[in-house]
Amino acid sequence: MSSESSPEPPTDVDGYLQRAGLLADLGRYDEAAGEIGFAVALDPDSVAARIMLARVHLAADRPEQALAAIDAWADDVPNPWSAEAAATAAPAETAPTSPDRVALLVVRGLALIDLRRYADAARLATDLLATYPDDAYAQRSGAAILAGSRNGQPALNAAWRGVELAPQDAQAHLVLGLVGARLELFDLAHRAYGEALRLDPLIGEAQHDVGVIHLEQRRYAAELAVLAERATAMAPPPPPPAPARSPRWAPQSPGSAPMDPRLERPPTPEEELRRLVLIGAGYSMIAAVTVACLAGSAASRGWAVVAALGGFVLVWILARRVPGGRILEVVAQLVDRRLATAVYAAAAAPVLIFCYAAIATPWLLVSAIVAAAVAQFMVLRQATARPPDQR
Repeated sequence: MSSESSPEPPTDVDGYLQRAGLLADLGRYDEAAGEIGFAVALDPDSVAARIMLARVHLAADRPEQALAAIDAWADDVPNPWSAEAAATAAPAETAPTSPDRVALLVVRGLALIDLRRYADAARLATDLLATYPDDAYAQRSGAAILAGSRNGQPALNAAWRGVELAPQDAQAHLVLGLVGARLELFDLAHRAYGEALRLDPLIGEAQHDVGVIHLEQRRYAAELAVLAERATAMAPPPPPPAPARSPRWAPQSPGSAPMDPRLERPPTPEEELRRLVLIGAGYSMIAAVTVACLAGSAASRGWAVVAALGGFVLVWILARRVPGGRILEVVAQLVDRRLATAVYAAAAAPVLIFCYAAIATPWLLVSAIVAAAVAQFMVLRQATARPPDQR
């Protein structure tokens, strides 16, 4: 800009602060601090000038100077940041009003967080929340400070309070999302951030802003982005897709995870019992049909004895696979009447075949076939009636 069009320097505090804000929005923080210095020289007791100076230092990543600028006005007060001091302070021309005091506390808390003085920041935020319970800015700012000082549940309560006081304020929802992400409540964080974007679509680019006008919003958005990246990095990788049309019994390579996690679970006694019924009933049906084809010959009774004994041996071998080998106890404790009926029908089939060797009536073979069919039908019907995730 040429010297002919250079504006006259401001002559009051507000003019210097306006120039400082414009310079800070351009990222020229040192020049902005110089303008504020002129404002402080004009009015050493200006709280607004000290708040602006502290915010400029915070934006420039100089938390020590920001803290010094805030503490300068309270050098003569024993404990100026406590709730008691705010309630009992005598009125004076230089005493900050409630909005200014909230702004002072917020900027001081942010500086303490940047300096990693988390205990001091937590005490300040607790006093801020207790002193101004109906101030939306105080509540959401106190929540953000508590979240930064690793105080989870109080921060979450304060963030919800800030949203209740200002439901249409995008920054309140942004703080709630930040606190939720800190507590790893990612569903809450996602919904809160989505609401903040709905209320202010530009909030998604806030982390790239410069200056002091949106200082807190920029800090919150940047921290939320860091937490989101960290959560994404810590998330387990998605499982690899299963091979197309791969059978469940396909062999697995050593050290690889099975395709179906249910393969790692040992079968329950009821599952082994169903398998026993299907195999035993199938054997009895084939044996009964075979003996029936030999009916009328002298060998049919001998085959009936062999088939019946073979069925008893097969049942004995398979029964040992039931956990604990307690098949009778498992059957006695069954609450599924259909499975119990299938067990009794499967057990009756080889007995009927054995009885044919003594009586030689074809109705015994027919009864054995019917009993085996009923047993298989009851088990298969039960399998199709269960939900897919329980089969």
